[in-house]
Amino acid sequence: MWKRQLSLSEGAAPAALGFVDALERAYAHIARHPGTGSQRYGHALNIPGLRSWPLTHYPYLVFFIEREVHIDVWRVLHGQRDIPVWLNKDTDPDSLH
Repeated sequence: MWKRQLSLSEGAAPAALGFVDALERAYAHIARHPGTGSQRYGHALNIPGLRSWPLTHYPYLVFFIEREVHIDVWRVLHGQRDIPVWLNKDTDPDSLH
């Protein structure tokens, strides 16, 4: 059976739109249920309240902290990154209020 392969330019737009959709779904979930998500990196890095939520079908994590009246999204990082290094870059939990 013959399969047509997409060129990079043909596949880029659908992939980008899919990523944006997954990110919007993650944000909507976090907005509805901010207490969910893993506290693994928050505990490991001693950043109180830091949680992460995975994107569906993409190897990315959304890092966020629930505040009294809003949610601070810190970073969206690929799961294969050195996450502790990227989270510690220029971050001060109290400066993000």
